[in-house]
This record gives sequence, structure tokens and C-alpha cells, in this order.
Amino acid sequence: GWDVKALMKLMVMSATYRQHSKTSKKLRERDPHNILLARGPTVRLSSEMLRDNALSASGLLNRKIGGKSVKPYQPAGLWVMNSSKYVRDTGDKLYRRSLYTFWKRTVPHPTLSTFDQPERSECTVRRQKTNTPLQALVLLNDPAFVEACRVMGETITKHASPEAGIKNIYTKLTAQELKPQELEVLLKLQKAEYEKFKQHPEKSIGWLNTGEYRVNVSLDQALVAANTVVASTILNSDASITKR
Repeated sequence: GWDVKALMKLMVMSATYRQHSKTSKKLRERDPHNILLARGPTVRLSSEMLRDNALSASGLLNRKIGGKSVKPYQPAGLWVMNSSKYVRDTGDKLYRRSLYTFWKRTVPHPTLSTFDQPERSECTVRRQKTNTPLQALVLLNDPAFVEACRVMGETITKHASPEAGIKNIYTKLTAQELKPQELEVLLKLQKAEYEKFKQHPEKSIGWLNTGEYRVNVSLDQALVAANTVVASTILNSDASITKR
């Protein structure tokens, strides 16, 4: 008679689970392994959480529940080793939760496996957690993340002011308030990138064309690209990828 879903919801909404990982030096010395559950954990989001969080913050996430597996972006030719052909899905299937990503045991999805999604060749009690340069490259260059950042860049552009737009996206990605000094850094980045893309429009091609989604052509494309870089910077920050 257990309601597992209700139990999970109770746990994640409890005061114990929602604690911050920052605590006093005295408490860490007294309880280094957090046996007393007096502080929260510091962990990088899982592979599925990272992708789904980016899709959710951008508004692309397809919230449909159930149905067949889907085949989102992945590099061409990976299935050749199995004499198979990967036919990528299109439309809103690209934005379904990572739970529904087609799982081929001999050729795991590269984006998710880079962030330590386990193989299904054996039972995994606890996931491995690594921190590698390849993970940063995926967050910066994977079509799913670049596309999500472009949508967020378009959202920033549509706001009445860049400050309001950046604050909005920062909160969506991190669930935190943006500090004034952080906002100042991001505004300087936006200005520098905007000047660069105005002078060299060709440099914005990758930011504006990776993935299926296309931004509104009536908007200043250089500004959208600059705001896309700002969104990518937030997405790649510790505040976005780490639960504290």
C-alpha cells in the first residue's frame, strides 16, 4: 500500500532535504559525514537533470507523460559500429524529458553518458560522479544546450530591459537571486558580445542556427546572439550545474 510518489515528494519538500550545503566550521568538525543531516549535499545535477533543467528554463520542455522513446540530437555515425542507422526525431519530440531518450545498451547516448549516466549491462546502486573537461565541452557545444540557450537569449531580448531579462533567466536556471555584482559582469559580457557580433555577423551563425528552433527574424540578431552567450554562461556556471 505504499505511495512511492507521495513518499518522494514528502522527502524532497522536507526542511531537511531543502537545507543549504553551507554551514559553520564548528558543525563540519563535529559532523564531517553529515550523519545528523544538519546540512544539505553539494552534488552536480545528474545527466537527465542538466538537460531537462535547460529545456524547462527555455520553455522548450515537452511535458507529455508516457509514450514511446525518442531520439534527440547526437553526433552522426555513432551507430555505424552496430550496422545501424540513427534517425533523429524532429519537432517537439526533441524536447521530451531525458527519461524518454532511446537507450541503446551498446551505444549509449553520448550527452547523457558524458555526465555519468550508467550503462544497463549491470545493476547500478549508486551513480559515479566525475568532473571532466569533456563535460564542459558538452554544455558549451551540444546542440540541445546551444538551442536552449538561444531560446533563452531570445527571451532576454524581448524583455523591456536587459537587466530584467538576465535576472529572469538566471532565476529559472538556478532558482536563486542574481547578485548585483554578478549582474554587472553579465551586462559587460552582453555588451562585449553584441559589439563583436555586430562587427562580425558570421561569428553568430553557430549560436543562431544550431538545432531546429529559429528565433524571430524581426529581432536584432546580433543582440539575440549576444544574449545567447549570456544564457550559456549562466547555464555553465556552478550555480546552474551544482545543487548546494
